[in-house]
Amino acid sequence: MMARTGVRIALVILVLVLFNGAFYTVNETSQVIITQFGDPVGSPISAPGVHMKIPLIQQVNEFDKRFLEWDGSPNQVPTKDKRFIWVDTYARWRIVDPLKFFQRLRDERGAQSRLDDILDGETRNAVARYDLIELVRSTNRRREDVPVESEEEKIILEPIKKGRVQIEHEILERAGSRMGNLGIELLDIRLKRLNYVEQVQKDVFARMIAERNRIAELFRSEGEGEAARIRGERERELKRIQSEAYRSAEELRGKADAEATDIYADANGRDPDFYAFVKSLETYERTMDAHTVFILGTDSELLKFMSRPR
Repeated sequence: MMARTGVRIALVILVLVLFNGAFYTVNETSQVIITQFGDPVGSPISAPGVHMKIPLIQQVNEFDKRFLEWDGSPNQVPTKDKRFIWVDTYARWRIVDPLKFFQRLRDERGAQSRLDDILDGETRNAVARYDLIELVRSTNRRREDVPVESEEEKIILEPIKKGRVQIEHEILERAGSRMGNLGIELLDIRLKRLNYVEQVQKDVFARMIAERNRIAELFRSEGEGEAARIRGERERELKRIQSEAYRSAEELRGKADAEATDIYADANGRDPDFYAFVKSLETYERTMDAHTVFILGTDSELLKFMSRPR
């Protein structure tokens, strides 16, 4: 009796295990490949819900339908103009054919390893095909946007043919064409960071500092020229003002002398003797002082008013 009960319990457990193993759930973010003894069976299942399989014989292999991340390791790569730089990239991809993905790569770990080979290789090839300026810049800046027209700025403003965005698009196309037989769709790839290698950084920074110093000297020379122009205008304006002031003063002096002459002439006309007397006194004042000795004859004009007081 006990043996029969044990057998029944074992059968019930076996039935439950088999029943539980016969059903599996597919959610909205997943897609499933069923394998039997390691080989795929049937078509991929991407519809969410509960599905059936043969328990113990068939296995569920689940893959993500969402966008997946690939983050590359920084690599030292030479550009076309022989500049060694560190290039760090990242990409987004997804599984579009789970059956082919399973047959070629098995799982996401295998996919990441394959992406490393493809994306790193295409990035290295793209960097080697272009000069550094093409990788750094995305567009051609307009010259009118730059205030300084110097030789250094002309070098900086050297036109580019493609630019960083177009190069990224080129890497995307080349790498994507190699993933069609892997069941993978490459959605996007970006150059996350570009940097000089350590032994080149010092020379690059020194060149940048020298360029900025030359541009600063250009600003200084332009400022000194403008200051000299302002000083010249100031001197010319000062001389003009002084000249006008001198001319006005001379005109006033001339008018005053004319008026004084008129007054003297009028006074001379009214009383010539008095006028002669006043002018003689002015002459005495200008020619005599305490240390001056004059020896004059009695017929001197200077003594006529002294000898004949009025």
